[in-house]
Amino acid sequence: MRAALDPSMLVLVGLALLLAVVAYFKDPGLPLVGAKNGVSMLTFILPRMIPALILAGLMQVLVPQEVVSRYFGREGGFRAILIATAAGVLTPGGPMVSVPFMVALAHSGAALPPLVAYMTSWSLFGMQRIIAWEAPLMGWHFVFVRVVPSLAFPVLAGWLVALFYPE
Repeated sequence: MRAALDPSMLVLVGLALLLAVVAYFKDPGLPLVGAKNGVSMLTFILPRMIPALILAGLMQVLVPQEVVSRYFGREGGFRAILIATAAGVLTPGGPMVSVPFMVALAHSGAALPPLVAYMTSWSLFGMQRIIAWEAPLMGWHFVFVRVVPSLAFPVLAGWLVALFYPE
């Protein structure tokens, strides 16, 4: 587990304070409006984050480490990258699902190349985004034209990680 005040947290707090100062100089009431908007988003996201994180924790204890190592570990090789790519495509939901799932895999023995392939695949081909946003707003032709040229990217990303960052 990481410390509460790691560099990313400090950067986020610093940026929030900087933007609050900028907002104040624009209009002294804006920081309060911004804080209220942030709390409103928190009340929307937090109820979803809690079960997602509990789900990730349960996956860590329920999925045997040997299974994760076999399918996503170093021993899995190129097959692990392909399986992770498929898992990324099939993972439903937003980052509240995919990131805890990836963390659970990482803590259960998954190697870096499949983790990179998984996140790249989920980012490029998340079915929830394609079905809910891209196809209805842009049409299936756009989805096809965007997806087909991108199919190799998750596998290529995982392979490059395996090549340049051997564990």
